[in-house]
Parts: sequence; structure tokens; C-alpha cells
Amino acid sequence: MLTPGQRPTWWLSWAALPYEIGTRLRAHGYARGWLSQRRLPVPVISVGNLTVGGTGKTPLVIEVTEWLLAAGTRVAVLSRGYRRSSRESLLLVSDGRRTLATPQDAGDEPYLIAQRCPKAIVAVGADRYRLGRHVVETCGVECMILDDGFQHLGVHRDVNLLLIDAKDAAGLDQLLPAGRLREPITAAKRATAIILTRAEQPIHVEDVMTRLRTALRSLPSMAQVTFRTSETVSVRTGESRSLEWLKGKRVVLVSGVGHGASFRHTAEQLEVAILEETVYPDHHLYTARDVEFLRERADRLQAELMLTTEKDAVKIHPYVTSSDDRWWAARLRVEWLTGEAAIRKMIMDARCATGEGIRA
Repeated sequence: MLTPGQRPTWWLSWAALPYEIGTRLRAHGYARGWLSQRRLPVPVISVGNLTVGGTGKTPLVIEVTEWLLAAGTRVAVLSRGYRRSSRESLLLVSDGRRTLATPQDAGDEPYLIAQRCPKAIVAVGADRYRLGRHVVETCGVECMILDDGFQHLGVHRDVNLLLIDAKDAAGLDQLLPAGRLREPITAAKRATAIILTRAEQPIHVEDVMTRLRTALRSLPSMAQVTFRTSETVSVRTGESRSLEWLKGKRVVLVSGVGHGASFRHTAEQLEVAILEETVYPDHHLYTARDVEFLRERADRLQAELMLTTEKDAVKIHPYVTSSDDRWWAARLRVEWLTGEAAIRKMIMDARCATGEGIRA
């Protein structure tokens, strides 16, 4: 797989051809009704992307979930649970009252969603339709969110939100394995709305928009967001502190996310003194040895803090000793630049469109 800006070798371009044919045939089969798309008995909102790597899905899923919860909706988030250790086909991560699984069993993103949205039901499973039926019948919900659901065509969705990283326009050029696209850019026509993430720089936005205008006959509703750190949270205790407290601290950065450069940029905006950075692959499963190694590095560098992401923090937490208060996580929030009102209305209209579902 290529990093943005790299040119694929000829054999990777050829290898991408059968992948493209397969994805186009699959999408065409669903569009023509040759493959069946099943409806769940409650409204479904999908949040997904076209590329591999981080586009900011988890903060957007949390944002939409909080909107629905604030409106009094009983909502469930369905996720595949990527790189989870459990083999259960249907796993309830949270029942809306308490968390029932570990981050290792559930996967880091579903577990984080359950922690940030404690009144939401969170469940993981490969078959999202079967998982959705199970959650409706056992928990009683009024609306469902498909986390990373854009390619999960077997389930009908009432709102289909597609996230595109404005800083990764080159990621829209080539399909796997030559590039980062999961399916051709023309698949964006399925979206109810496209949300450009990390869209603070107009030059980046225009680059992506040029590609979209070239690929699509017409554009769906558009919105732009960026991500800001709202506070810093203790990995050990969950205590939160202001960004002013963090300013000037000597820190070691630790991350294992899909967009590591974005985390460093976040830390630089916090005006901390970065002594060193350790970057693991996305969804890295931390071990006690990893955490001990990082602690020793921080000791040698005389770091005041070890700063990580919330997604990493849930996996680091079990290995942080009661005497080590140096582990802190940057908590991100979504900042809407354009389109918030239209997206919110879209979500709320869908919530009310098909009834109240089944109550337990």
C-alpha cells in the first residue's frame, strides 16, 4: 500500500484491476437488485469512507450518537470490531447502562464509543444485518448507526454519510493494492452527504473537490469539519484537565492510529514540548512490555507526560500502574466548519421517518 504522493509500480496497478472489477460488479449487483439489500426495522445511519486509514470516523460516530441521545432516541452503534480478539459472531459491548467487554474483546473503536456514549448500545459482529436484528430484538432500539458501513451494501441505510480526508486527495487516485481506495471514487455517488474531514485548509479542500467534480455528475450535500482537542484525560483515572494545564509540558507522543501525522499536528497545536514520538501501526494491540518500554524511554528523556490518543488509551490503560500518573490522552471533538445544520436535519428526519422501532 502506498503513502500519499507515491507512484505505484506497474505491477501494483495491474493488481488493482481485478480488485476494481470485483468492487464495481458487486456495487452494480446491489444497484440492480441482483444482490439483496435487507432492511432493519429501524432507521439506519451509516458513517464510512472510501479509503483505508483514518478519516475521523470515530469522532463523527460519537457526534451523531450524541445528537440522537440528546433527542431522547434509544440508539445502537453496530461495528465490525476490527482486530478484536473475541470470536463471538455477536458481541454486546455495552447495553446502554454498563460496558460488558474489554477493548481487546470488542476492538478499540467500539470500546471507545461505548465509553464516550455510555447510554448507547454498542455491538460488534461481521454480519451487520444479523447483528442489527439481534440488537433490536434483545435491547429495543429506535435507530442504528453503522460504524464504517459505506461498503456494507447488504444493509439498507436511510442516511449514508461518506467521510473523505481533505488532506489526502492523493488517496483518491488509486485502488488497493496500488493506492488507498477501497472502491472507485465514483462510488461516492451512493452518499447522501459527503463530509470533508481535516478541512481547515482551503487549498486541500479544493484539491479534493476537483477530484469529486471530475468523477461525479453531481455532488450530494457537502459539509466540512476539523478536529480540535477539547481537554486532556488521565489514562489511569479518567480525570480531565484543561489544555492550559498541558501547555509547555515535556511530553513523549505515543500513537497507533490510521493518521499518525494528524496526531503529531494535534500535539503541536497544544504547545507542548515534544521530546520523542513513537508511532505504531493502526489498531496496535499494546502489551505490558510495550508500556514498560515506553515508560523507560520517558524516564531517560525526563518527560513529564506521555501523551496518546483516546483510541490508544483504552488499550494502554490495563498496563498503567497505580503509581504512574504520566499517561494522558488528548480528547478530540468535532468542529463543524460548514454544513452542520443540514447534516443534523438529515439525521433527525431519518430518525423520525420509519417509526419508533421495537422496544424491549
